[in-house]
Amino acid sequence: MAQAIAVQNKSEKAANRPIHTIRYGAVRAAIWRNVVDNGNASKPMHNVTFSRSYKDGENNWKDSTSFGVDDLLLLAKAADEAHTWITRQKPTATAASN
Repeated sequence: MAQAIAVQNKSEKAANRPIHTIRYGAVRAAIWRNVVDNGNASKPMHNVTFSRSYKDGENNWKDSTSFGVDDLLLLAKAADEAHTWITRQKPTATAASN
């Protein structure tokens, strides 16, 4: 019984991780995959969360979702790369018809 719980917890932890991460300096884009059930078909959906790493006054690493002016270009680059990565994961209509 304990082994079954350990396997379940391990799979839940894996399910709670982003499928892809992009990093530019302190700025990070985490790409998440969710499956949406549309009745008779399932469709993968992707979401992206952005964060910025920093050290607090006690020298501990923290994450923030607030970005300064110096972070904005890196944020834009991470968003662009996330968009590219997600669009490459989707099958194209021409490939499906062949």
